[in-house]
Amino acid sequence: MAALDAVDRRLLVATQGGLPLVAEPYAAVAEAVGIAPDEVQERLRAMLESGVVRRIGVVPNHYALGFKANGMSVWDVPDSEVAALGPEIGGLDYVSHCYRRPRRAGWPYNLFAMVHGRDRDEVEAKVADLADRLAGRSRRHKVLYSTRILKKTGLRIAS
Repeated sequence: MAALDAVDRRLLVATQGGLPLVAEPYAAVAEAVGIAPDEVQERLRAMLESGVVRRIGVVPNHYALGFKANGMSVWDVPDSEVAALGPEIGGLDYVSHCYRRPRRAGWPYNLFAMVHGRDRDEVEAKVADLADRLAGRSRRHKVLYSTRILKKTGLRIAS
């Protein structure tokens, strides 16, 4: 993995909470870090390519958008099919993220897909669609609903 220089470190600290919500976010970051906007983009691109940064993207607040019901659908599918099913299910408009998890004693589920809806009825309808799509490939499934909102953050680098 590439070593971070002092400028990369300042850039990560300046952006780890998100890009500024301004018309020219890279220019604002450049000013805060003390480099040119083009260099901000070049350095971020290099960190993406090297794996230091996994992704740069928008993370909408689904609660503010009216999606109050959150259901993690869990599926028991053949291990040999998870690699193919993940992108298929994860690519659906109503699935925000989809991933494989190892089975545990008493827990047979290995494919997880988060579904958001305005209410539980909407989530149930979307999970029913998933069940139709997975017919013959899933032995069973459940929906685990969120009961409270947890603040999620990634790794933070101290300034």
